[in-house]
Amino acid sequence: MQKREQGKSGGASGGSAGPPAKRGRPFGSTSNSAALAAVADTAAPSTLFGPSLHVHSSFADQNSKRIVLALQSGLKSELTWALNTLTLLSFKEKDDMRRDSTPLTKIPGLLDAVLQVIDDWRDIAVPKDLVKAPRVRTLGANAFVTGFGNEYDALGSNGNLPHPGLGSGSSHSEASPNVYKPRTSEWWANEDGLFNLDEEGRAERQQGAVAASNVIRNFSFMPENEVIMAQHRHCLETMFQCIEDYVTEDEELVTNALETIVNLAPLLDLRIFSSSKPSYIKITEKRAVQAIMGILGSSVKAWHCAAAELLGRLIINPDNEPFLLPFVSQIHKRLVDLLSFPALDAQAAAVGALYNLAEVNMDCRLKLASERWAIDRLLKVIKTPHPIPEICRKASMILESLVSEPQNRPLLLAFENAFAEILFTDARYSDTFARILYELTARPNRVASARGVWGM
Repeated sequence: MQKREQGKSGGASGGSAGPPAKRGRPFGSTSNSAALAAVADTAAPSTLFGPSLHVHSSFADQNSKRIVLALQSGLKSELTWALNTLTLLSFKEKDDMRRDSTPLTKIPGLLDAVLQVIDDWRDIAVPKDLVKAPRVRTLGANAFVTGFGNEYDALGSNGNLPHPGLGSGSSHSEASPNVYKPRTSEWWANEDGLFNLDEEGRAERQQGAVAASNVIRNFSFMPENEVIMAQHRHCLETMFQCIEDYVTEDEELVTNALETIVNLAPLLDLRIFSSSKPSYIKITEKRAVQAIMGILGSSVKAWHCAAAELLGRLIINPDNEPFLLPFVSQIHKRLVDLLSFPALDAQAAAVGALYNLAEVNMDCRLKLASERWAIDRLLKVIKTPHPIPEICRKASMILESLVSEPQNRPLLLAFENAFAEILFTDARYSDTFARILYELTARPNRVASARGVWGM
């Protein structure tokens, strides 16, 4: 994949060295990205675009069909105009309340048209091999006048055809009576197009895909769009495919796709990938979770923090549990590693995800307690303490959930002195650690003795 160079019109690609994405502000809105900054002079009257980037809803209503057709046309000028217009229409500050705004995802065909811009780039993003494998020629195989008739049968139709540069040993092979006839869809996949893209064309496609992903990300911040997008299979498949290829894909495109999924996570049901809705990329539930796990283990802090937050939101939905529980051991290990990071946002994301996972079932609590350094690092978050009191409270609640399982008590007894120290030094969490110490020191057969005395 061709990366965009620094200083080109596409702007600098994001990554571990770049600033993290700001909530509510499009990626690249403060940079010199030509795909997002310039608005065509003939797009609309200048009075519609004020300094605060407010766009009247009447503009979207009158030009919705033109925007969709411009995206579907594939023409550079039309595509640039449509993406710039959608960037302005989808831009909204955190405290910006637009009662007259039009839910852009409700415009017929708009969401699919924007996603198609990303799909077009994804189709050519993977570099092709320098030498193509030999392909069976079936055009005119039964004719005598085309050059593919008897001569073709003499060479055979089993795919062992001489190919220049591949070192074919013999030019003749045993003929096969069965002639393979590929479908039309396979012809499109095997043949190069008539208008192959050069390096400049690939760079423009990449910039368009990043701009389209930025628009999709902006859509996900609007509450009126969340339900539609969370139930749109094409949207979810495209976003998960982008984060699945985070190693080779454009960093800014991965960041936008990941933030989109995080925003939609409270309404996301992974069973949509096996539903009867039309599928474009064939993403399965297991493949989606594996994509999240890959991001969780990445080297970019903004990515693995967002992945931890995503897992914490997905596990809230009981329908997602069967797909996440097989990976719970790997999730615990990575989240405990995040607790050791000096970055406060990484600790907050890890504690939030562990808090939700600990409430799922007994197996999650047992595996978390047996994870090395888990209890020690949770105590460290409380003792440091974390600047956000809610994070410390959740860390103490995780410990209380762990001690509720009798099998975890021997592991937690080793930290009894640390629990007592917090009990007497920090009044904010004294009640929680008093309950923890009571569970650790109480006799395990107190319920059985009560039943024997009172005849229960």
